[in-house]
Amino acid sequence: MTASGIVDVSRSIRDILGEDYLQRVCRARAVLDPLAAADCERIAGERVSFFPSSMRDRIDELLTRVGEQVAEPFTGGGEGAPSDSFREASSLGAAPVAGFGPLRIGEDGRLYFVSKSEHYHSSLGHAFPGYRLINHARTLGIPNATHNNTRGHIVRLLERELVRIINDVPHDDTSALESVLAAADGRTLNRVINLQTGSLAAEAALKMMLTRFYHADAAPATPRYAGRTPVIFVIADYAGGNQANYHGTTMFAQMMRGLWPEVARRIDDRGLLRVVPVRINDLEDFRSKLEQHDRGESKVAGFFHEIVLMNYGGVLLDRDYLHGAYALCRQHDVAVCVDEIQSCIWYEGLFLFKQYGLSPDFVAIGKGFSGGEYAGSRIVTTAAMDSLTQFGALVTNGQEELAALAYLVTMIFAEANRDHTRRIGALYEQRLRELQAKHHGSLTAIEGKGHLSTVFFERTQDAVRFCTLLNQRGIDISAHTYKPDCPPAALTKLPLITSEAGVEFLISRMDEALHELAVGYP
Repeated sequence: MTASGIVDVSRSIRDILGEDYLQRVCRARAVLDPLAAADCERIAGERVSFFPSSMRDRIDELLTRVGEQVAEPFTGGGEGAPSDSFREASSLGAAPVAGFGPLRIGEDGRLYFVSKSEHYHSSLGHAFPGYRLINHARTLGIPNATHNNTRGHIVRLLERELVRIINDVPHDDTSALESVLAAADGRTLNRVINLQTGSLAAEAALKMMLTRFYHADAAPATPRYAGRTPVIFVIADYAGGNQANYHGTTMFAQMMRGLWPEVARRIDDRGLLRVVPVRINDLEDFRSKLEQHDRGESKVAGFFHEIVLMNYGGVLLDRDYLHGAYALCRQHDVAVCVDEIQSCIWYEGLFLFKQYGLSPDFVAIGKGFSGGEYAGSRIVTTAAMDSLTQFGALVTNGQEELAALAYLVTMIFAEANRDHTRRIGALYEQRLRELQAKHHGSLTAIEGKGHLSTVFFERTQDAVRFCTLLNQRGIDISAHTYKPDCPPAALTKLPLITSEAGVEFLISRMDEALHELAVGYP
């Protein structure tokens, strides 16, 4: 354990994947490439320190230089061939040349602190030493590319580990895990579909909800709710519209959050699918809309929700609200999908819904599990909802072996550091609330939870100016101001390796920016 309280675990590829499997890998390697096979046993058994104290100490030393130009700028390369919207949004000076934990050197040569975990997915920062095991696997010749029909050992091992952790099965209790995997009670989360992006994970859940209304293929059985209009509940914005939710960029997911309004309206008019927003933390609104839409020709098919609305200022859903909504969904046979694409890994126990004591039918996960090394998402569901054929949610790249290994490495580190995650999340939230009390004239609220915390402002220009001042100080942070009914906010999502020193550094920079903001905006 380092001075910061982070547990530095060490593992080899053999430790994670098993002796029997690694023996076969090395023997197969010898068949294909006898010269390369000589080092196979050594590499298989070489232990890697996931997060040595020397790296932690160096990160803390470098915090004082954040914002400085520490390297020679790179000015070549052009701007690529982006779309107009991407060109307008680009900040190429901050594009990464090198990274080290929560730090990044941009093309402009400046040192940055990535307070958003590189837009929410780099859970363990840059150059995480534990991911060296991915290179070991590659050196051993373990292929990354495979397919649904040939899911490799690492993918299958990951599926079991996800089911084990979600169901609180002890690591060494194989018998209990086998019982969980065999459960057909319709409530146990024991089915995993391997996908590549969070958008596809959420869409897979939607597809399985809709199989209770429509045929997904030529199967002869009549769907349970055939002939009725499926209604999907999503979290509403403060004006009662549907711009607060975010479940990906597929067309249906975009319609769920208010995009493609003409298409959505025509689909609704024909009784094919309806999206209904339910107000944030308003159980009576949920109950009223359920009574309205769950009868006659319509039937509520599903409820999609995040717990921290990172696309809506980081607003946090209340525990009591969600428990009440889930109870109503059970009474009315409504499937529930908790979208943990944003929150997975970032909380003690790896899943925020478990801290809330919820029992969803679907859990969408991604981003943080693969730590930015690979695109990798999963949908975890129950036997009752396992209704798609193999091609119903087919993704060629979803079964990548090395992506699954990145998951396993991240999970090992996150499980070993539950206490650190809890402590740093609580410290960061506390320090933000103290900051808000100190600058109550500018800050109206602190939202979110733990590492996923946001700062609300009274005025849009204050949020924008605050983020600009922090950007000038080398803090990678952005203002969330494009949702008209959401208070302007600054969004943060600290990497899990952030230390107490990292929290205090960020708070001090925020304090400086708020003092300057007060001078500039009386």
